[in-house]
Amino acid sequence: MNLDRAILVAFLGNYLINTVLAAVVALVPASTSTGILTPQYISFVILSILLVGILTWWYGARDLKGGAIFGVTGFLVAIATAFVTGVAGVLANTGSFSAIAEVLPRFFSPFLWNPAVPVWSQTTLWLLFYWVVPAVLVGWFMQPKAAPMQSSTM
Repeated sequence: MNLDRAILVAFLGNYLINTVLAAVVALVPASTSTGILTPQYISFVILSILLVGILTWWYGARDLKGGAIFGVTGFLVAIATAFVTGVAGVLANTGSFSAIAEVLPRFFSPFLWNPAVPVWSQTTLWLLFYWVVPAVLVGWFMQPKAAPMQSSTM
């Protein structure tokens, strides 16, 4: 396992998910429902799962552990990218470090952790789901299978 390559492929995947797939999903007609499970969001998660599966295969995860490492790496890269993007965006818009200090608590709550219900937020759970589950499944599928035992007829 090459962790450097996993980080780079996960960063590419995060870029593709947040730009290309988000643009494709924007073509899906908007729904009038107010919940999180809209046709656009469901399409986004399904396409993200497919893309992460392809990236896991391309990365070369050849076993369950390799898939899990790649999936968790992708999840952590996505969280770190969201954090850096948010901080840089606030700094670019305001030019003030004190504005960053005001925004930081909102990254941790409600983005990562929902204080109303002491669990991770739905967005973070979906992010974890579409990075880790397909990566683990592809890693499991790609692992060498044991050859069937041959019975000798003597």
